[in-house]
Amino acid sequence: MTVQKTSAELYEQYKAKMQQIADVRNAMAVLGWDQETYLPEKGAAFRGQQLTTLSTLAHELFTHEALGNLLQELHQRRDLTAIQQKNIALSLEDYEKNRKYPAAFVAELSNATNTAYHAWIRARKEKNYAVFEPALEKMVALKQQETAILGYTGHPYDALLNEYEKGADVAMLDAIFRDVRSSLLPLLQKIALQDVPEKKFLSRHYPKDQQWEFGLGLLKAMGYDFKAGRQDVSEHPFTTSFNPQDVRVTTRIDEQDLGNMTWSCIHEGGHALYEQGLPIEEYGLPCGEAASLGIHESQSRLWENNVGRSLIFWQHHYGNLQGLFRSNLLAIPIQDFYRAINLVQPSLIRTEADELTYHFHVMIRYEIEKELIAGNLKTSDLRDVWNKYYQDFLQVTVTDDLHGILQDIHWSHGSFGYFPTYSLGSFYAAQLYSAAKKQVPGLENDIASGVYDKLLHWLRENIHRHGRFWTSNELCEKVTGEKLDFRYFLEYATEKFGGIYNL
Repeated sequence: MTVQKTSAELYEQYKAKMQQIADVRNAMAVLGWDQETYLPEKGAAFRGQQLTTLSTLAHELFTHEALGNLLQELHQRRDLTAIQQKNIALSLEDYEKNRKYPAAFVAELSNATNTAYHAWIRARKEKNYAVFEPALEKMVALKQQETAILGYTGHPYDALLNEYEKGADVAMLDAIFRDVRSSLLPLLQKIALQDVPEKKFLSRHYPKDQQWEFGLGLLKAMGYDFKAGRQDVSEHPFTTSFNPQDVRVTTRIDEQDLGNMTWSCIHEGGHALYEQGLPIEEYGLPCGEAASLGIHESQSRLWENNVGRSLIFWQHHYGNLQGLFRSNLLAIPIQDFYRAINLVQPSLIRTEADELTYHFHVMIRYEIEKELIAGNLKTSDLRDVWNKYYQDFLQVTVTDDLHGILQDIHWSHGSFGYFPTYSLGSFYAAQLYSAAKKQVPGLENDIASGVYDKLLHWLRENIHRHGRFWTSNELCEKVTGEKLDFRYFLEYATEKFGGIYNL
């Protein structure tokens, strides 16, 4: 006689299997972090082999029939808690999606990613897109295959968008970027008629070591737990998490550009605080993962822009910064510093763009990706198309491939569909920060005093602890009372830049 296992016993089996898969994936993440920070040049080939082995193993574990049967059985049980039911439903959805991927495709994609990443690094060193283009062509072909594997009903790009922002599609994003053009262009045109704030002092010599120490201080002030993470230098700033108690950030330091490191630290710190705030007890399970990349980006943008580029933030930190760089900043009033760090001016580099023109950088990448995946654009034509878009949308001339098409790491990782989440994140951030100011008494007085405990607690309670329990728009509506509404960003931008530029 077979004794049926209880739901609690089956759930523990499920949890053990999911955590085993998470362990393999996080081992991959450690190797990936090392690849972008400390890996010696000759180790690249074997590192690719190691990552391919682990990605194949993780895929096999997650698509094993026994896991599918367990998920189906638990999906029928009605005596699970709400969080347990959500975990099972989301895992089953993920399982069925991953079952669509042939193991051979997973291995081929992992190999192609390793090849593309190192080709991108070489291309950047040589400032030559042609070095990267063959690997990118292969990557695009694989991502086109992936859209067929996943399936879609509208545009093929929808399949990839949904991997990063569940429910997003081309129709939705086309509408959002129409709002960006119709609402932000008039504001940009008004700003363009005003005097340009002086910012040359931001490009004086700022020694690396002092910048590094200042960045560490900002991360500590924000609440980043260095006992559960660390900061290093990389080619492209990023955050990676192996679990909530090991979340690492990287930054990039330019001794002739104070802003490069400063806002990279704040931005990545926002991502890291989210990861450190996910529930530890849900490790390896959907409710222990971020809601979406759009919500993830909302956390980094909220800290970087709504807080980190505000006048009240620098009322506390500017004196310390002046003390570190006396010859550069002691004679610069805080109002001039504030205007300089919020200068609105079209530029070449997305990560260094101001809050307004930034969304045109994202739009350019969105338009390119959409056409690449649809097969309407060839990688061999990409440099020319990129350069033309920058001229048309931002009226800037691309000087070389390093400052043009090679500036982002995302395509070397195969992350097509990722870029639009950056703009969505800014729009979510504005709406969430508006809600936080209403719901947390004295919030901005605390920020002006360099105290962020209340803000971090509010984010922990309203965003971080929920994991993937809610979709982006469900979470936004739960916290703010409304689904995502672009007007919050427009109102924030109009008030802030109207004040800076006396509009």
